[in-house]
Amino acid sequence: QVHLVESGGGLVQAGGSLRLSCEASGRNLRFRNMGWYRQAPGKQRESVASIAWFGVTNYADSVKGRFTISKDNAKNTVYLQMNRLKPEDTAVYYCNALGSDNAVSWGQGTQVTVSS
Repeated sequence: QVHLVESGGGLVQAGGSLRLSCEASGRNLRFRNMGWYRQAPGKQRESVASIAWFGVTNYADSVKGRFTISKDNAKNTVYLQMNRLKPEDTAVYYCNALGSDNAVSWGQGTQVTVSS
């Protein structure tokens, strides 16, 4: 059983920055992939960024050049640095992990609100 806890969300003005953190705990913390998704009101959940166990990253086109995903294996934590935030980045951000056993885990989500 894997438990993911996100933190770092909040209210920020357009052009500002936030850093999200997601700490994993529990058993079998060897992940094939970890990532961040977001869901805005009335919209489907979408992938924002992901990082494979060997470090390869992927980003949604809408955040390329503004967001950076990274991880600290020693702390079992993945981060999402979000710069030059836009009002359209407003959403609940969820952490996701794909275990070595192909089990998928989700965090409870953290709200990010960007004011114009």
